[in-house]
Amino acid sequence: MDLLRITRKFDPDVLELMDRPDPSTPELARALINLQKLNRHFGSHRIICHFLNRWLRPGETVKILDACTGFGDIPRLAVELARRRGSRVKLLAVDMQPATLEIARQRSALFPEISYVQADIRSFEPRDRFDIVLCSLALHHFAWREAVEILQRLSRLSGSAVLISDLVRSVTGILGVYLLTSTVFRNPMTKFDGRLSIRRAFSFAEMKNLALEAGWEGFGHRRFLVSHQALWLENSS
Repeated sequence: MDLLRITRKFDPDVLELMDRPDPSTPELARALINLQKLNRHFGSHRIICHFLNRWLRPGETVKILDACTGFGDIPRLAVELARRRGSRVKLLAVDMQPATLEIARQRSALFPEISYVQADIRSFEPRDRFDIVLCSLALHHFAWREAVEILQRLSRLSGSAVLISDLVRSVTGILGVYLLTSTVFRNPMTKFDGRLSIRRAFSFAEMKNLALEAGWEGFGHRRFLVSHQALWLENSS
């Protein structure tokens, strides 16, 4: 089946439960832990490791921005990888949801390399640029025009590399998410948000068109296992 025939379902008035104001903290914590497990076992962490192993070099000090950080599992993964490689990282993790950020801070007590800031990536304007900019499983939260503007902004914030990783909307992806959330990850927030996310995800062709519309040149784009895709820039100016 042509992936583009599976229409993207995006309603800006329908928020994922963990993105809504004042979500239930215990349920939010459980959903975030589930999301970390999904990231670890179903592709997102593998994508981050693939590119950071390419971009981090022993002895270097690297400034990293993680946009829409959520639980902070991607920053913690990046720090652990940098420590193993003998690299030094200074990582700024940004998210607009204060309850999620507080849980992420608590989980990152052993990671002094990470600083957390509450901010909306659509208007975030730091004073300095970063060597590497990461954005994982977040772009599908936005409408098309916003997604284009976010790609433009993240490119401007990077002095070396940008990595966008996200789901791929497809028949197999939708069936897989529905199966997982019916059998293993049955927490109500995980089920609702996971099913909404895969329906909101961009198809492979749409992700490429987002990058083209954002003015990205010389970008890379490929599929990864378990209905994931990555879009990246290297040596961006």
